[in-house]
Formats: sequence, structure tokens, C-alpha cells
Amino acid sequence: MRIRLILLSLLLSACSQSHYVQFGGYAQGGVWSVKANIKGVKARPAEIQKGIEAILEEIDTTLSGYNKRSQLSRYNAGEPVQLSPMFLEVKQAADKFKEETGGALNCAAGPLYDIWGFGFKTDSLPSDELVRQTLADCGITVCSEKQPKTGTNQQPKLNFNAIAQGYSCDKVAAYLYSLGIKDMLVDIGEIFCDGLNPSGKPWRVGIDKPEDGNNSPGAKMEGIWESNGGPQGVVTSGNYRKFYIKDGVKYSHTIDPRTGYPVQHKLLSATVIAPTAIEADAYATYCMVIGTEKAQEFILSRPDLEACLISEEIWTSPGFKLQ
Repeated sequence: MRIRLILLSLLLSACSQSHYVQFGGYAQGGVWSVKANIKGVKARPAEIQKGIEAILEEIDTTLSGYNKRSQLSRYNAGEPVQLSPMFLEVKQAADKFKEETGGALNCAAGPLYDIWGFGFKTDSLPSDELVRQTLADCGITVCSEKQPKTGTNQQPKLNFNAIAQGYSCDKVAAYLYSLGIKDMLVDIGEIFCDGLNPSGKPWRVGIDKPEDGNNSPGAKMEGIWESNGGPQGVVTSGNYRKFYIKDGVKYSHTIDPRTGYPVQHKLLSATVIAPTAIEADAYATYCMVIGTEKAQEFILSRPDLEACLISEEIWTSPGFKLQ
């Protein structure tokens, strides 16, 4: 899953009321936590914990590029794989975002991150010829129900890092809704929240200051976002934690799949609020690809989205509550 999240729940005393319970554990390369009001819910906390863990385990064995036996890893290795409904659902969402963004989001762009040293390999500063060749290898074809056998080279290697954590939040939230839970904050690297916190107020989330060296979430914050009490995905994408400098040039981990090269604009971070976490996840990455001015235009064209864009200045859309 992509290294990105720059959000920190400020409600650290989440269990101050008896009906609120905090769940947590380790998944997707980091710590996850869920805070939920279980008043009137029949399921016991231990059962809810196991239910969340089961969802995250399924996601890991399906979508993780780090789990070498996941469906995604075996698919990319060219093994015959019976693709699950979850895999096909995420692939369909990825294709939708690719079409909508004109290729700025491309789940087949994983090899580009590898050659630039931001993926599963440690290479860096590839030649122009290698970039061109890798771009040629990143064309997307529609997934069939079974992956062609090894050696056919008919399918690109996929990477769902731009949406997998947001998708994970939405899946856990859907499970909590099915139990009758309304007040929740799901933090799995990205965030989905709904309802109110234990104090009876909207959930609040801290946005980290996007400066080089700020590698500890919550250590330095730009401000605090407050929800409107409804269902909202909250995701930050940024360029200040994963980059390298060679010959005086800074290479960020945000790659534009349309060119094959790291972006060179001055946008440092984009926090996007959307109806779902998978949308917030995708559109935060999209903003980082296209840069400040185009990102502003995109956000203002979408009444269902709000955003905070930080470069040399801080820009917020009209409905973004930054304190």
C-alpha cells in the first residue's frame, strides 16, 4: 500500500463515554484504529474486532503488492489466478478513475515507480529509453476472470496503492453500518468518518505540515479539519516524506503516468474530502499529479468534493473547515 497518509485523529480519549469503543491492530504495513459508538449494537466488541480483522485479512490476501501470495502478486507474476469479486471491484474502480482523469491515475503504472526507486525495487534515475519502454509496458487491458498463463505478456502489472487504503476504510465502514453503527471514525492510513465523536461533536482530524523532515504524523500540524457530521472520506497525499535528491534535483514519489516522470510542480500536499474514502484517496493523488492550479479547478468543478492544497500558500475550497 502506498506510503502517504498525513492525517492524525485528534480524538485520543475516544472511550470517554461507555458506548464508544476503540478497536485496533496492525495491517497494510501500519497501525489501524476504529472508534465507534456501539450503543444498541448486538455484536460484542470482540466479535466486531474479529469482523474488522477478517476484512483487512481478505484485502491483504487480495490486493497487497507486498504479500507475495496475494491475488495481485500472483496475477502480476503471470500465474493463473481466479480473480475474486473484491479484486474485480477494485480493478473496475481503478479503470473508472483512469478514464475520468485522462490517465493521470493508472493502476498499471507500478513499474514506473519501480524504475524511479519508489516501488518494490530500489532503482533510480532511469534513462529516457527505459522510461519510454516502461510506459509502453503500462497499457491496461480489461481483466478477464482468469489471468493468462505465464509468458503470454498480455496483461500489465497492476498496483492499487492509489486507492486500496481508501477502499479498505469504506469496506470496514460498510461492515460497521451493517451492525447498526452510525458514529464512527475508521483510520487505516486513510480516514472515513461519520456521525459524532464521544463528546457529541463532529470528528476532528489534524493535517500535518508538509515540510521535509516531518516524518512523524501529528508532530507538526498545519491545522485541524472538522467534519460536517455526515459520511466523509478524508485523505492526504504529499511529496515531502518520500523523495530523494541527486545532483541537486529533488525527485518526488508522485509519478505522472502520462509522462513517466516525477512531477515537478510546487504542490506539497493535497487533502481531499469526498463522500467515500476511495474517492478521497484517488482524487488526492490526482491533485498531486496535476499540480495546484489544475487541482483547484478540478475541486471547484466538483460540488461533492472539498480540499486543502498546500504549496507556498494554503488554499482551501469554500466548504473546507480548517482551524
